[in-house]
Amino acid sequence: MDDTCMQSRRGFLRSGAGLGAVALVPGQAAAKARLGDDGLYTQDWYVEGFLDLPEDFAAARAKGRTFALQWSQRGCIYCKELHTAYFADPAIEAPIKDAFDIVHLDLFGAREVTFLDGARLSEKALGQRERVRATPTFQFFAEVNGAPKEVARMPGLLPRKEFSALFRYVAEGAYRDGPFDAWLARQSAGKG
Repeated sequence: MDDTCMQSRRGFLRSGAGLGAVALVPGQAAAKARLGDDGLYTQDWYVEGFLDLPEDFAAARAKGRTFALQWSQRGCIYCKELHTAYFADPAIEAPIKDAFDIVHLDLFGAREVTFLDGARLSEKALGQRERVRATPTFQFFAEVNGAPKEVARMPGLLPRKEFSALFRYVAEGAYRDGPFDAWLARQSAGKG
């Protein structure tokens, strides 16, 4: 399937009344957080598709972008903070929006997902299999030895500086050289 068709399918699926976030910096557009009928906050720039993750992963790679999953659950105060505060800050949101294709999943959802290994499971069963315990959780994927593999995970909402740094760590491919904590320490010491 060509990229044009995939883009139009995703564009067609984007819908729903939302809760708009307020820009924190005058003159700069804020992320558009939406509160869906399912009670989950999401972003207007997240990938909307058919929950065929191999297709979404391939589309991200074809565009030179990094692929991630974001897990949420209804009533999660940290998910709300992520979408209405963190992503309302252009300094946090812009670099992530520019580099990542993110698919949003419900930790207790019933939608069927085709995972990167071809397994077809409900969101809830997949979350259990992937050992997602807190929300929001981000799983980051890259091609390793010819197959998509998880290269980093953010289990819960980190403070803003570390949150942004983890996305940078993944986007730069720094996971190839060692764990996030060591990379972050080098960055903080000015040796990164």
